Amino acid sequence: MDSMFLTDEELTGLTCKQRNSARIRVLNSMGIQHKIRPDGSVAVLRAHVDRLFGEKSGKSKIAEWQPSWV
Repeated sequence: MDSMFLTDEELTGLTCKQRNSARIRVLNSMGIQHKIRPDGSVAVLRAHVDRLFGEKSGKSKIAEWQPSWV
């Protein structure tokens, strides 16, 4: 099961940065919501990134419209 938050390696892959201060600048410029933990590390919700980049979940909230052929 995937974690609720992106891992350190995933943050590096997303931002191409290893220092948290640089990651924060990149996340801000990309419009990705994040929180800074008390230890200075960055927390990014996996679901937010999935939504932002168009990842489709298994459930569609909006049913596809079908015309009435009658």
